[in-house]
Amino acid sequence: MNLISCEKLEKSMVELQFSIDAETFKAAVNNAFKREGKKYAIPGFRKGKAPRHMIEKMYGSDIFHYDAVNDLFPEAYEAAMKEAKIDVVGRPDPEVVSMSEADGVVLKVKVAVKPEVELGEYAGLTVTKEAKNVNEADVDAEVKRMQDRNGRLLTREGAAENGDTVDIDFEGFVDGKAFEGGKAEHYSLVLGSGSFIPGFEDQVVGHSAGEEFDVNVKFPEEYGAAELAGKDATFKIKLHEVKYKELPALDDDFAKDVSEYDTLDELKDSIRNNIKTNLDKQAEQKVENDLMDQVIANMKADIPDAMVDSRIDELVQDFEYRISQQGLKLADYLKYMGMNIEQFRAQFKEQADKQVKMRLAMEAIVAKEGITASDEEFEEEVKRIADAYKMEADKVKSIVDAAAVKADLAINKAIDFVKEKANVVTAEPKEEEKQD
Repeated sequence: MNLISCEKLEKSMVELQFSIDAETFKAAVNNAFKREGKKYAIPGFRKGKAPRHMIEKMYGSDIFHYDAVNDLFPEAYEAAMKEAKIDVVGRPDPEVVSMSEADGVVLKVKVAVKPEVELGEYAGLTVTKEAKNVNEADVDAEVKRMQDRNGRLLTREGAAENGDTVDIDFEGFVDGKAFEGGKAEHYSLVLGSGSFIPGFEDQVVGHSAGEEFDVNVKFPEEYGAAELAGKDATFKIKLHEVKYKELPALDDDFAKDVSEYDTLDELKDSIRNNIKTNLDKQAEQKVENDLMDQVIANMKADIPDAMVDSRIDELVQDFEYRISQQGLKLADYLKYMGMNIEQFRAQFKEQADKQVKMRLAMEAIVAKEGITASDEEFEEEVKRIADAYKMEADKVKSIVDAAAVKADLAINKAIDFVKEKANVVTAEPKEEEKQD
């Protein structure tokens, strides 16, 4: 491989030109013939037995040239990138400039590279930290949730009421025809939960166990399944059982039953402390987010689309993995939501764009400040990963890319650096958040 030129283009794209010598190309063409020539049938020869010059005469003299280029491209391209000293972040778009066994091959490749980053202000930034007090209504709400979780379901003899849990069979019909996904048996539904189409649960209220009846509803215009959106539907219902929840009294005995505390006041104190801890974490996270926004706004970088697209790919893959853990396929999710993959990917664009910019900014700070992750910090991170996944530390080390882990640790230290150097002004809670 011989690097001919490396030209910078707009939007952090570069154009590489490099050549492959005639001898190397000639050998690759011959190898391509040996591998691919068996596929061609030539009159007068058994399939796979025709000589190379006969195949080239019938199909063209360059019939094996492109196979040879494909074979040689990865190694030559890798060598060209190293010689040009570019940090590629996208897929190459190659083009053959010239190609012959006598002269070799000249290739032209356009590819996105990591952009140069011009940092603005990143130390001494001013940010406001919003202090928040615990709202007692939130404490009471958590106690109520605990009370609800520990309630007992008892059989109701009379008509179902809002808040009751009903056991029903149902089958839905549109224009007199049953539709896919509209049928279930012994479905447990909490009335008033809003789990079903508006109007459905309201029409179950007032009926008793053993009754069979119809529920008439209209699917919302924005319903996920396009074939049902805006349609009138009738559901045939069989009500098997109605249960209501008997809630325990909120007293010291309740606190002992549901927690490690002896009194209701102690339980509430614990809830209050947990809420305060979460509020403080949220406030700290907002400080970090606001600082990162300022760093990003102050920097300059011509970011190639390939970097954002690559990050979107990662976010989509992460989403797909998480829903697969629940037994759901991405294609089925998209169908239910009534969107295509392009619309789905577009939802991640803003998030991906910000994450790419933040990473680039932090990498620039790492380089400028000489921030590194020590071997001890690497070992601590390996232990954290090992503990999280219940693996041996040596096994983790054999899987992870040590340089990549250290780079991530350095990024985190750069974020801490920006926070440590920032001027954080604490704002008092708003009047409506202050306690009486």
